[in-house]
Amino acid sequence: MTTRETASAGRTTDGIREVAEGVVMITRAETNSYLVATDEGIVLIDAGLPRSWPLLERALATFGSLPDDLAGVLLTHGHFDHVGTLERLQREHHVPIHVHAADVELVRHPYRYDREASRGLYPIAHPGGIPILFRMTLAGALAVRGVDARGDIVPGRPTRGGLVPLATPGHTHGHVAFHLPDRGLLFTGDALVTLDPYTGRAGPQIVARAATADSAEALAALTPLTATGAPVVLPGHGGAWTRGIHRAVALALAAGAH
Repeated sequence: MTTRETASAGRTTDGIREVAEGVVMITRAETNSYLVATDEGIVLIDAGLPRSWPLLERALATFGSLPDDLAGVLLTHGHFDHVGTLERLQREHHVPIHVHAADVELVRHPYRYDREASRGLYPIAHPGGIPILFRMTLAGALAVRGVDARGDIVPGRPTRGGLVPLATPGHTHGHVAFHLPDRGLLFTGDALVTLDPYTGRAGPQIVARAATADSAEALAALTPLTATGAPVVLPGHGGAWTRGIHRAVALALAAGAH
């Protein structure tokens, strides 16, 4: 990866930032969610960690909106670090939550996920991830409550705001990415990240085996993403990637499973 490419990836500071017109990235503890202004209202892609709530409110305020104004939440998958504000959004604001049918049960029980390696032992072999995992813990990673979500996201069928789900299984069994064709944006969730929280390694890659159900399947799911031709990749962890999905996938495939 070149120096310029390194600058397009890696760690991000906590806060909110506009990453495209009408799109705000919310980052807490190296974990991203996104607000997207659409013709059908404001959509939240993924829901971060519990203590990202103040940032979510700040991000909504940039649109002159409140949590009650959300049109819905679209989940790339059901892991604990992507569903952390859902319980509050559902209980206090009655926001509809959508996910692929294969991840409905995971959203209910966000710690019960398949993985190829032990979560407990992984930091010993990969100490670079320890500071990130510590920050995630402080942000509420150990206190996430599951919710009931609608398992109605179908790959290829446009959903709220014209976002098109793309099947990217491997990280979880029902993982999807979301493509916004008219804006050239691809929200990849944890199918392709630019920072692995389990190793601390920067650059386009799949997530470590400690949190991935099937690395071979996850790597195979990357290639279809290139068909989008998206110039901007917005991942679940790490900074926005602005050098195109083709280059991102090539680097992720070269990095392989880890």
